[in-house]
Amino acid sequence: SLPALKRVKRIASKNKSGPFMGSEFAFEDLSSQEVEKYSYEYLKDEACGTETCFVVKRFPTDKNSGYTSQIAWIDQSEYRVHKIEFYDRKKALLKTLNSSDYNQYLDQYWRPNVMKMQNHQTGKSTDLIWSNFQFSTGLSDSDFTKNSLKRAR
Repeated sequence: SLPALKRVKRIASKNKSGPFMGSEFAFEDLSSQEVEKYSYEYLKDEACGTETCFVVKRFPTDKNSGYTSQIAWIDQSEYRVHKIEFYDRKKALLKTLNSSDYNQYLDQYWRPNVMKMQNHQTGKSTDLIWSNFQFSTGLSDSDFTKNSLKRAR
């Protein structure tokens, strides 16, 4: 839902690589990171800030992905993603995402407050700053119909 524009925009399952609201993020970049969405190749362990990270190359299993592969830095203490390099369909480095300032919610969900996406091919970047995360708010599938979203303000 785009309340400021008074519009509801459907995200087609085949358009995950499209830009999110004119930013350097794609819809795919903001979706959940389930393990089964990728196949993996372990590369090495490497320091990342005060943590030690697993560095893994992951290959999207979705044929509609905008990426051929990604290299992810995932900390070994809580499995938080600190950095991802995204490679385009020509296998060239397209973007780098750096996520930081993590907080834990409900004693189980880690979420970054800051996500910085740098597009290496255009030179543009987008910073997403998150706040006021809420969980278990009582929303259901029916709250996400086109008519329900139009009424939400």
